[in-house]
Amino acid sequence: MSANLIPILWEATLQTLYMVAISSLLGALGGLPLGVFLACSQRGELLSAPWMNRILGLAVNATRSVPFIILVVAIIPLTRAIVGTSIGTNAAIVPLTLAAIPFIARLVENAIREVDAGLIEAARAMGATPLQIIRKVLIPEALPGITLGLTLAVVSLIGYSAMVGAVGGQGLGDLGIRYGYQRFMPEVMAAVVVILIVMVQLVQSIGEWIAARLDRRAPRNRGA
Repeated sequence: MSANLIPILWEATLQTLYMVAISSLLGALGGLPLGVFLACSQRGELLSAPWMNRILGLAVNATRSVPFIILVVAIIPLTRAIVGTSIGTNAAIVPLTLAAIPFIARLVENAIREVDAGLIEAARAMGATPLQIIRKVLIPEALPGITLGLTLAVVSLIGYSAMVGAVGGQGLGDLGIRYGYQRFMPEVMAAVVVILIVMVQLVQSIGEWIAARLDRRAPRNRGA
């Protein structure tokens, strides 16, 4: 690979990291509270609001059912209204965030629903309010699962960030298409693939390590 391409590859890597980091943060800010509400708002639950739960659940399912590449194209007017353009890294953050929010919400919901119902009943018996139960029981107990869910979401966003290169986004996906595919430079495509694999492995390893540290049920010492 030409030395002239190394700065371009480095810039594309930074663009991908920027897109994934910002969209992951925004997706978590939207998905975490949404997932908590979905997990606690069915009939008879802590925040009982079955109609709202059903409406939000349908919205989440509808968004998740749209293929990402179609979502990117479908919300171009919204993207332009928010960032003033439909191409580039800032524009790519909009569909990435919209894809991340419902995905994270479902992962958080599943993690919270795995918490032992006996803990909730015990907290209720002690007079805890619904919000206290959510803050001091559900979220702490579900934190390892939530962490693994967020890790999965970030890994998915890395893949999505490569896809936006096909529709005007920048980053590694755009580099792979313009140089690796259109200019017939397989070494560039190989470099892009390797970098994406390294990113995914690092994110997965760090996420699993953090989840293991947060898991209260995991033994800290494995000595005899």
